[in-house]
Amino acid sequence: MKEKGTLYLIPSPLGDYDPSQVLPVPVLEIIHDIRKYVVEEARTVRRFLSAAGLKGHIAELEMRELNEHTDPRTIDSFLDMFTDPDGTPADVGLISEAGLPAVADPGAQLVALCHRNGIKVVPFVGPSSLMLGLMASGLNGQRFAFCGYLPAKSDERRKEIREIEKRSARLNETEIFIETPYRNDSMLTDLKEALQGGTRLCIAADITTENETILTRTVKEWSKDPSFTIGKRPCVFLILAK
Repeated sequence: MKEKGTLYLIPSPLGDYDPSQVLPVPVLEIIHDIRKYVVEEARTVRRFLSAAGLKGHIAELEMRELNEHTDPRTIDSFLDMFTDPDGTPADVGLISEAGLPAVADPGAQLVALCHRNGIKVVPFVGPSSLMLGLMASGLNGQRFAFCGYLPAKSDERRKEIREIEKRSARLNETEIFIETPYRNDSMLTDLKEALQGGTRLCIAADITTENETILTRTVKEWSKDPSFTIGKRPCVFLILAK
């Protein structure tokens, strides 16, 4: 059996600015040593790596996409990236569209593949909109759950919201979820309609950018501010029921 390289989980900024402002030095150093990447969106990663110090060398990199459109039956083929043609072990970097790879990200499939095949996985520290939102929300950081995306249809979404609220109240648990940016404001409408007035709701949008908005209010208080809109911005929603 050929010896294989290591999978490095490389964080990327949540906003479009200098990576050195938010990423630790070890992250910026390791990307200079890796020549193979599995990415969610190649164009975004090329821009990130260029800004992180690889400008002029992007064409030298091998880059394969792993996203929601990737056929799960092809994931096993990524194993060949961990060994060069001459049998030399090759390291691979996994980069998400923004933030931490493999968290609310299709890259988790590659991480699972590596564990099944005895390939070492090394995570690096970086920004997570979920954890940053939780930190800044003032809600329960001792017990929390990430619920991913809720149903797209309003009636189904409101039903799910009520179920999540019941669990939050029963367990004293902060519930975290996200939405496609163009549905942010319809999500906010459903939250105000479906949740109890005393439930606390945090809206955390554009985290770490100059347009950052992080507000925690009761649903009753949110309902008194009908002019507030989120817009098409990356946003994390958090609730904690009484």
